[in-house]
Amino acid sequence: MSEKRVRVDIWSDIACPWCFIGKRRFEKGVEQFEFSENVDVFWHAYQLDPTLPERYDGDEVQYLSEVKGMDPEQVKGMLAHVTEQAAGEGLDYNFDALRPANSFTALRLLEHAKTEGKGSELKETLLSAHFERGLDTGDRQVLSALAAEVGLNAAAVRETLGSTAYTEEVNADIAQARQLGISGVPFFVIDGKYGISGAQPAEAFTNALTQAHAGAVN
Repeated sequence: MSEKRVRVDIWSDIACPWCFIGKRRFEKGVEQFEFSENVDVFWHAYQLDPTLPERYDGDEVQYLSEVKGMDPEQVKGMLAHVTEQAAGEGLDYNFDALRPANSFTALRLLEHAKTEGKGSELKETLLSAHFERGLDTGDRQVLSALAAEVGLNAAAVRETLGSTAYTEEVNADIAQARQLGISGVPFFVIDGKYGISGAQPAEAFTNALTQAHAGAVN
């Protein structure tokens, strides 16, 4: 058994539909990697739309057409395609119920979750809440309930959500992404050497992990 570790840094936004799909494909890629137990994953914050209000009174079609200026019919076709791609990864997207919301508070909560060793669990829960469960991930009460689902300390969560805690950490992740030239997510950096942009097939991740591990061994 190899003891060489492979580090994977992932920039992602919980409001990004391809990020959940990419997460599933990455996980499959890791499963297919010979030394899957030696992969260390580090999640980093990213915001696709920092201008979005905490609460947007409209659905995803309205948001993309009214705020982003996209044609409504084009948006519907695009969302149907994304839903189909998500279904292929076992995800049940529901854009009719989705509540567009600014993700910054949720990203701060994710940073908090990392300190309790629950970052990956909360990441999964937030993505599912946003894309499958139709929950308002910009609402602090909803976020508190989701934090409880993964076993975070309730008092600490209330303190984080009621303050600006972890703002610097989120901004630092976003700034680092900018320095690396990342302009879209998901974005994966394998062992600090190989960059993978987008929700690529599982094989792309397996190949990159294998190549990185071979380099680490040599």
